[in-house]
Amino acid sequence: MKILLTGANGYIGMRLLPALLEKSHEVICCVRDKNRFSLDTETLKRVQIYEVDFVQEVEIERFPKDIDVVYYLIHSMSASTNNFDEMEATAATNFNKYMASTSVKQVIYLSGIVNEEQLSKHLSSRKNVEDILYEGNYHLTVLRAGIVVGSGSSSFEIIRDLCEKLPIMIAPRWLKTRIQPIAIRDVIAFLSGVILNPKSYDQSFDIGGPDIYTYKKMLLIYAKVRKLKLWIISVPVMSPRLSSYWLYFVTSTSYKLAVNLVDSMKMEVVAKDNKLQELLGIEPISYEESIKKAFIKIEQNLVISSWKDSLVAGRFTNLKGYIQVPKYGCLKDEKKLPLTNPESVLENIWSIGGTRGWYYGNWLWKIRGFMDLLVGGVGLRRGRTHPDKLYSGDALDFWRVIYADKEERRLLLFAEMKLPGEAWLEFCIDDENVLHQTATFRPKGLWGRLYWYSVLPFHYFIFGGMIRNIAKAAA
Repeated sequence: MKILLTGANGYIGMRLLPALLEKSHEVICCVRDKNRFSLDTETLKRVQIYEVDFVQEVEIERFPKDIDVVYYLIHSMSASTNNFDEMEATAATNFNKYMASTSVKQVIYLSGIVNEEQLSKHLSSRKNVEDILYEGNYHLTVLRAGIVVGSGSSSFEIIRDLCEKLPIMIAPRWLKTRIQPIAIRDVIAFLSGVILNPKSYDQSFDIGGPDIYTYKKMLLIYAKVRKLKLWIISVPVMSPRLSSYWLYFVTSTSYKLAVNLVDSMKMEVVAKDNKLQELLGIEPISYEESIKKAFIKIEQNLVISSWKDSLVAGRFTNLKGYIQVPKYGCLKDEKKLPLTNPESVLENIWSIGGTRGWYYGNWLWKIRGFMDLLVGGVGLRRGRTHPDKLYSGDALDFWRVIYADKEERRLLLFAEMKLPGEAWLEFCIDDENVLHQTATFRPKGLWGRLYWYSVLPFHYFIFGGMIRNIAKAAA
């Protein structure tokens, strides 16, 4: 069976892809930027990849027509606080135009549970997309889920951040909102279970786990599973804006995503029935069990995908334009060091950031990350998905991995922190086993140049110490 997987490099898409391949389906992956589609070599051989941004007009003649099933996993909630609903509506409309030229029989859409007449902007947008998709010339199956719990999911990582960082929590009143979480493994089971199932055609199904809790109870259960002491004090005075800042500063979420999440967290999200569960014979696991299984993945470094790797809106249209570091109109800090142990140094380079840190002046990096947070940047909170593996498109603290090739012995990072310009950080080991470390800054106007020269004294120590310690730690 030929399946088109849109949003293939998103959190759900990356989890669904192996399940589809395991069932011997032919999968065509649609992504906005194939340069940040991090698949292993064997998986790459088994899929086709097409670049398409459904927010733009689709060049229909370029794309496959003989497809049986399509997964619609396109969302834009982290892209904007204002017009993500318009972007999602446009994407759905353009998607229908493309589908009209294909042989598709079924489209499967993962949406959000709709319980109230007054919906949040996020849930209202999901419902609007659903209505648009129902206008397509295919059978539509809609699965509506609440919080998805699994290693790397935004909901799980936010809960994890809150509980691991705050033993005493002064929390907003929306913590009393009821929610029905579902494990990521069960979401994948439902998504794959409805493929070309006539009983699922032209219907919307709520899917959820067996437990219904308040957000407060979910936090307390997480703490119990992790053997953490946690006290939660709910206060009625925390406005949506303050709640958004609370999530933004304490967790790894971006401010835009925090605003949209807080807007949705005020809404009760409980499944109306479990008819799809009965239809497919799926018995979802409990919330507590889903936490335990998530940590098995985390502790074994088996996190396939993470919401943190989603692009920071506005910085990129794609990664291609940043692979070639500009030569002119730039300010540089270049350092090099001959190596006696290049392979060990390469391992150190590939382990940079996250819990390993930046090899020199980590407290200065943390200060820079905090300063970035204060002006609405991503800060250092994202860390990295895997301790010693990097792929193009990965988030790495406040950097984005633009190019990572161990055979070429080259790693290129682009800054996603707030800057008056653009910044690259490159590590490369040449054929003579010399390590080259280059920081490049393309300033924007006078402020950009003033910024560079103001931090130049820090660069002298930080970059000098970093290249020495990367080599020393491998000796």
